Amino acid sequence: MAAVEKQKSDAMLKYLRPHKKFPSVWCPGCGNGIVMGAFMRAVDKLGLSKDEVAMVSGIGCTSRMPVYMDFNSLHTTHGRALPFATGVKFAQPNMKVCVITGDGDALAIGGNHFVHACRRNIDITTILINNHIYGMTGGQGSPATPGGAISTTTPYGNVEKHFDPCHLAIGAGASFVGRCTVYHYPQLEKMIMAAIEHRGFSLIEVVSNCHTYFGRLNRKGDATAMLRQFKENSVTVAKSKNMTAEELQGKHIIGTLHEDNVKTEFCDEYQKVVDAQQK
Repeated sequence: MAAVEKQKSDAMLKYLRPHKKFPSVWCPGCGNGIVMGAFMRAVDKLGLSKDEVAMVSGIGCTSRMPVYMDFNSLHTTHGRALPFATGVKFAQPNMKVCVITGDGDALAIGGNHFVHACRRNIDITTILINNHIYGMTGGQGSPATPGGAISTTTPYGNVEKHFDPCHLAIGAGASFVGRCTVYHYPQLEKMIMAAIEHRGFSLIEVVSNCHTYFGRLNRKGDATAMLRQFKENSVTVAKSKNMTAEELQGKHIIGTLHEDNVKTEFCDEYQKVVDAQQK
């Protein structure tokens, strides 16, 4: 068994940049490492080469992920990952373009880009790691910080209503939307595979722990305690359909929330215009 696990681990090394120093910049126990592992294994199981994948990120803890993985990478400015990724997709329409972002990067300064990428239904896989707070810059409240939650900018409790990234994506026009947590690793790996293979804009919201800020400020405990809470407070899409609104209060509904395989993809529609003008 140990030999099998070592073989699997060695296989993943090919996706890491050899000159990067480990451990990473992330806090011990951060869920970002879980997501990175799931992404590399998903790519490996899909049989994609490193040259077939482009990873784009903005600014934040999560956005350091492409720095460690040896794919075609763009580490862009704050909130601008999706416009850059759109350019990559236009230039290389056959490439699997993936965006790694956080709740602050994607929904605050990048919110407008997020909405319009969903609206266009361009074939980009976006993994939005939602830890409900700005981790890298000091624990400020984000658009995903729950009402009443403590952050360094809401020391008496957040009075704003928070975004639900999945509902926002569905409403804006994304054709694949799913949610998972860093506790549910096998499901996350499969969901990333499905999102990459889907033709259209895909969003995976990954509910993750920031025990350094969100957990500490809101007395949710360490990384292990927060992972246990994800386990206890998550319900599948199928189970949620038989639960009342009161029963779903405070629960994470995990699974594929929306999938539309009929809606046309933006690059495909654009190519039709190009072809028509060349006749």
